[in-house]
Amino acid sequence: MSGTTASPGVDSPELESRSRIFWRAFISSQQFILILVLLILVSFFYSRNHLFISNLEFSNLLTDFSGLALLAMAEMYVIVSGGIDLSVGSTVAVSGILGAFVMKSMLGAHDPQVLVLLCGTAICTLAGAAVGVINALMITKARLVPFVATLVTLSAGAGLALVFTGGAPVGLDPTAVTFSASGWGPFSYPAMIIIVIVIVLALYLHNSRYGRYTFAIGSNQFAARAAGINVRRHVASIYILAGTLAGLTGMFFFLRLGSGAPTSGDNAELTAIAAVVIGGANLMGGSGRMSGTILGACVLTVVTDGLIFINIQPTWDQVVVGAFIFFAAALQVLRPSGRSFVRMIRRAPPESRN
Repeated sequence: MSGTTASPGVDSPELESRSRIFWRAFISSQQFILILVLLILVSFFYSRNHLFISNLEFSNLLTDFSGLALLAMAEMYVIVSGGIDLSVGSTVAVSGILGAFVMKSMLGAHDPQVLVLLCGTAICTLAGAAVGVINALMITKARLVPFVATLVTLSAGAGLALVFTGGAPVGLDPTAVTFSASGWGPFSYPAMIIIVIVIVLALYLHNSRYGRYTFAIGSNQFAARAAGINVRRHVASIYILAGTLAGLTGMFFFLRLGSGAPTSGDNAELTAIAAVVIGGANLMGGSGRMSGTILGACVLTVVTDGLIFINIQPTWDQVVVGAFIFFAAALQVLRPSGRSFVRMIRRAPPESRN
């Protein structure tokens, strides 16, 4: 009888302790901190200019966020696997230019606009995948470290973009700009498509065998190989995926600008890496959350657009981005590394539950 009457008294403090641990861990998590930072930034820019949360500006924010989020997704897969891809920015430029040449030719032949856009999307995606294949071959076959391999394609891609265009935009298409601006409410059609792709990629990384293999390789390649994972093939597929997503981003930039520009991917790789780092991913690989990367992309989008909105020179963007990277990296050092708040609850010591 005494055992049955004591159990309710034991359960209540245990539940209270677990609840306290849950909220303490959640408040100290990277995601909560980023949400708080995002609210502070929006409040600051709104106090400087009340039009910052107008429908037009919200639409612009969503459009800018979509392009960055898609590129950050590509970088997230690579970084989680323990690699780095410096070539995504030049891939955006080269793929957009190649797609622009094809679309310009098709428009000259008076092909239907829908067919032109579909073919342009296919060309941009294939061009990006081709760059990904080159990166994969250099890393898995030539055994170059990812930093060096993708630095090669970064330099080559930036040079080819200038060679192909002579430094001038290619394939002016006002209809593409009109399409990118149309949609449902503040959501443009391209932004809605990209947001769906981003959600699918996030779910796939965290809920599929492919994602588990990616985390395992980033944590310990030797252990992953011993567990039966074909590490070289998996790493190759990750870089091909990153190139494909960068090529798709090139098409997105074409729709926004109405042309393929050699400067469309300038510093895009650094901003994408910044979004991943700010989101709490470990640059050594093996840990990270897509929710953090998405929030990191949101923070960077609000900062860069907000500075322009309150008439701050765009040259300050990289300074602010660098400051955010510093604070995000410092935060990773100060807080428990690689542990989610759910895992912290599960590993709570027994004495904290009594």
